[in-house]
Amino acid sequence: MKLSLAHSPDSDDAFMFYGLARGKVPTDGLEIAHVLTDIETLNREAAKGTHEVTAISFHAWPHVADTYALMPCGGSIGDGYGPLLVAREPLAPAAVADKVVAVPGTLTSAYLALKLFAPHVRTRTVAFDRILEEVQEGRADVGLIIHEGQLTFGGHGLVKVLDLGAWWKEDTGLPLPLGGNAVRRDLGPELMARLTRLVRDTVRYSLAHRKDALEYAMSFARGMDPSVADRFVGMWVNDMTVESGERGRKAVQTFLDRGYEAGVIPKRVVADFVEA
Repeated sequence: MKLSLAHSPDSDDAFMFYGLARGKVPTDGLEIAHVLTDIETLNREAAKGTHEVTAISFHAWPHVADTYALMPCGGSIGDGYGPLLVAREPLAPAAVADKVVAVPGTLTSAYLALKLFAPHVRTRTVAFDRILEEVQEGRADVGLIIHEGQLTFGGHGLVKVLDLGAWWKEDTGLPLPLGGNAVRRDLGPELMARLTRLVRDTVRYSLAHRKDALEYAMSFARGMDPSVADRFVGMWVNDMTVESGERGRKAVQTFLDRGYEAGVIPKRVVADFVEA
């Protein structure tokens, strides 16, 4: 049986899927095609049910909850850290509400976190890897930074305004759930659980073979310094990537509930995780 597994080409996703991508984790007869594209595109593709397994922003999942169930593994959950707001000059966090913020997509979890922090902020969507440049060159006042820009913004002459993951933890006591993996419901419970176990196995394999997995991930790191890539992977591939656990699941539900109460998410949903 041939299935597509879609995820971003970022070093942390590449790291966690190393075991599957390089045939280190047995698939027991399943033929898995890896599809790599940016997270906002994956969020849009999920609305069409394009891939059997897909990375997805937790913010985007309520829009496709009838089609996909969440996996309790493979997630990117920041405990006290997350997307950053950056600017050319020091800026009080409260002042962001009156600025134009370049964002990486309106279905990203970073966007939802921003709207929870500053509900009436004005935004403009820009490809995630162009946001630092947009701010640096004055086309946006503030940038909402995801991926490795969280570690490299200083090299662009920019300063941190606020870490939304730190703000979220101070407000809720919980980690900030950004991205997860979802599996199509029409595959049926048995195959959904089997695929969930495969994702958990590849994360475990990569963590157990960190050097090899990191070397593989470097080919997706967009010229990042190896030490920065190592730090970035360490931030986003951790114990809650293997299993979100009760705390991670509570964080997801709280995030979705807050999004609905703020009017950003159109319907109230219960975070529905595959048991495997």
